[in-house]
Amino acid sequence: MLVDTGNGAQAFEIAATKAGRRVEVSTSRSVVEVNEVARTGRIIRTRRFMAERVIALVEHPAEASPASRSRRRPGRNQAALL
Repeated sequence: MLVDTGNGAQAFEIAATKAGRRVEVSTSRSVVEVNEVARTGRIIRTRRFMAERVIALVEHPAEASPASRSRRRPGRNQAALL
């Protein structure tokens, strides 16, 4: 998130730091709220910014971890194609 601080722009990075957590962004009236939320729905961290001061909000999708990929060995027919 890029925010105008009056003396220039300042970048704030808010990330889901552990597996199973997510980042939720909500806007109400003149406040942008960013929450890091656990699997159970419990809010871990909160950041609030005045909407007039927010210059940019960039969201990146979660990266697929190597552990989530299939580790099965290819079958007999698949091995021949490799």
